[in-house]
Amino acid sequence: MFFDILWILAGLVMIIVGSDWLVDGASGIARKYGISEFVIGMTIVGIGTSMPELVASVISAIGGHGDMALGNVTGSNICNILLILGVTALISPVGYTRSNIRKDLPFAIAVSLFLLVVLYNGFGLFGGAPGISRVDALSLLLIFAIFMIDSFKSAKNGTDEDEASAAKPMPMGKAILFIVLGLAGLIFGGQFFVDHTVSIAERFHVSEAFISITLMAVGTSLPELATCVVAAMKGKNQLALGNVIGSNIFNISLIIGTSAAISPFEIQSISTVDMSMVMVSIILLWLAAFTFKRCKLDRIEGVIFLLAYIAYITYLSMNI
Repeated sequence: MFFDILWILAGLVMIIVGSDWLVDGASGIARKYGISEFVIGMTIVGIGTSMPELVASVISAIGGHGDMALGNVTGSNICNILLILGVTALISPVGYTRSNIRKDLPFAIAVSLFLLVVLYNGFGLFGGAPGISRVDALSLLLIFAIFMIDSFKSAKNGTDEDEASAAKPMPMGKAILFIVLGLAGLIFGGQFFVDHTVSIAERFHVSEAFISITLMAVGTSLPELATCVVAAMKGKNQLALGNVIGSNIFNISLIIGTSAAISPFEIQSISTVDMSMVMVSIILLWLAAFTFKRCKLDRIEGVIFLLAYIAYITYLSMNI
């Protein structure tokens, strides 16, 4: 167990350093090409910080542990919003653009709803055991492709409302190097953290579902947490928001789609409460644009998000 703890600490150091480099490199590219930090956060950073979830879920699917793959994504999406954006908002309130409210968040809600529909076979209309088939997987991968095409078209057309920074752009070679090194730190650091956290948990005979929704989900979400905290501290809140929205969409469309394409799975121990929390969390993020300080996820809402996450984890702990 001593060496497991050392590897967990090493993974955390790699995640922290990697997130700092990734934010700086991504911001450098955004400034150089006049692309908004939100779009960069939702695409490049979002995909990058979702790599640990992709690796963990695909490995789980190959090993025949579909429930762990689904639980990892479910827990990560809940963690991304309630825990990560909750912490981010406490550091620095996160502002919304009109595009976030009218397009980005509704799309994320639609993707989450689509997952529920295919997962439960049209809520029982089509019969069969709840799960993800290869046809469902291809539908999810198609959604991922559409999302990526639309995101880069929006960036190219300059439809996002953020203004380019007046700061001197980072040299392109340096920005790319920072992104590559940052992603490497996040991916390998996240994998070290997950592997050795799960190893410790298994010593205490904790169920796969609980491990995937809590320990594995939080572990694979550490890149998002570190990236969002660093972005908030540097005043780049749109990058943080884009990172979370992008990661949640990728987790559902790309990661579950890829995992189920490799090995279709049925729901076994992931409950309707867990899946419902995915919808509740993304809807709360959208509603936060209309409460307290309008068009802003402020500190009060950050506290509410954190309390909701603590309540959810407490519920899971009491029902292991």
